[in-house]
Amino acid sequence: MAYAELPVQSEEQQDIRFARSADGTRLAWAQHGSGPPLINVSCWLSHLQFDWQSPVWRHLLRDLGKFSTLVRYDERGSGLSDWEVTDFSLEARVRDLEAVVAAARLHRFALLGMSQGGQVAIDYAARHPERVTHLVLFGAWAGPPEWTEERRAEEDAYLSLIRAGWARHDPLFRRVFTSRFIPDASEEQMRWFDDLQRLSISTRNAIEARVARMAADVRHLLPRVRVPTLVIQARRDRAATLDEARELASGIPGARLVLLDSRNHILLEHEPAWRLFVRELRAFLATPGRQPDELPWTDGLHGLTAREREILCLAADGLTNSDIAARLVLSVRTAERHLSNAYLKLGLSGKAARTAAVAAMLRGGG
Repeated sequence: MAYAELPVQSEEQQDIRFARSADGTRLAWAQHGSGPPLINVSCWLSHLQFDWQSPVWRHLLRDLGKFSTLVRYDERGSGLSDWEVTDFSLEARVRDLEAVVAAARLHRFALLGMSQGGQVAIDYAARHPERVTHLVLFGAWAGPPEWTEERRAEEDAYLSLIRAGWARHDPLFRRVFTSRFIPDASEEQMRWFDDLQRLSISTRNAIEARVARMAADVRHLLPRVRVPTLVIQARRDRAATLDEARELASGIPGARLVLLDSRNHILLEHEPAWRLFVRELRAFLATPGRQPDELPWTDGLHGLTAREREILCLAADGLTNSDIAARLVLSVRTAERHLSNAYLKLGLSGKAARTAAVAAMLRGGG
């Protein structure tokens, strides 16, 4: 394993924590920034420490952290998560996301599904619509490609390249993947991505993860996604196509498609497409998401007003009364009054009222 080659500290101070997935796999996760929670669903190649020093990923972490509390995690079999795993199925990856959500103690949040992470985000949003306020899909797709003879030969060639050269210090074989993902990168950026591939995942895991991803299919779930959705796609991306983006945008009710002028599957800091991506994402996340009164509450919560349920949602996210007041542009006293009214309607009192009310709300919303 390549951990010994990694820098001891990252450029951005962060707390790296661990969660356990349903099958016991240990997952490394971290969060930084400020603002509403946004979970970056892990996709092909990440490393919680290495990414902070990478000219390929650093700007994403920095810029998104300016307007969101960005939660990210290393996928099973890669980064700082457990490498000794055998199950890379879509179901296992969705369970991983559920484990990170539980560990981060989030109740309602936005999801960013990039590349293969888009399938996990779609599946999760279809299963847990009450938790997802916004869904963003970038360079993503719903199902496997059409397996023509030519496409199968191409995929076999990619797997052969991984077997032959993934673990080598010489990046010759890995450069094929680098050039496909970031064709307009500088030599420095390409070298960093070459290294990221070798450092973040083993040869065996890279092959098994890729095979599992190429078989995953969530096209049948698209009509079941009932949260505000933004699909963003680089026009000349070779790793994800316009047709795949159109399939997502047309299959998810009410989804909006934004096209960017870029060839890169991973947008780079210097290109105008990155600035447009950030503007679109920031504006989208600022729009109203699913409201608490649209959620499937239990009978005991139906007597609460929309504002009371909204405040309980924020309390479940761990916000203090002062934080809630600031978020909703209320006085602290008004926020406290709404909470007190909710406690009375739920038949709760005393010091444990807040904890009990939050627990009741979580049961109803989750």
